[in-house]
Amino acid sequence: MQYRKIHIIGGPGSGKTFSATKLQTLTTLNAYDLDKVFWEQNENAYVRSSEESRTEKLNQVLSQENWIIEGVYYKWLADSFRDADLIVILNPPVLLRQWRIFKRFLKRKFILGQFRKESLSSFMEMYWWNQKFDNDNMVRILDFLTEYNNKIIFCKNHNELWHKINA
Repeated sequence: MQYRKIHIIGGPGSGKTFSATKLQTLTTLNAYDLDKVFWEQNENAYVRSSEESRTEKLNQVLSQENWIIEGVYYKWLADSFRDADLIVILNPPVLLRQWRIFKRFLKRKFILGQFRKESLSSFMEMYWWNQKFDNDNMVRILDFLTEYNNKIIFCKNHNELWHKINA
């Protein structure tokens, strides 16, 4: 089946952005990061976008002929899940996600200048949130997505995702 609209969701460090970017290079689909919809970023901090701004940005993406949307969010994305041809839940082991979160923090903090606002406390907050993600947030996400079970696939990584959508 040829998918035109794919929604990728998973915990922090699960490979959502990597998978969406990789799929974008291998297909004709355009990838969109929900962090850029949810957050207003300035040089000092991340600030939540207003609900109106977030809705407007999301509707711009959803109006496209094709897309790959990726992010950890779910409560305000009912239209995205409804419109998606495929919902991908990335679920690598928690220890791998923790390692990726740590590497991302180090890269952003010490190599990429635009992320110097990240702090050890923000890293620790993400680390502990990720630690409980599978037994808390993922349970709620799966409950939220119950009506879309027929278009959900579970993958541990991008290679498994690519194999499943090309089978």
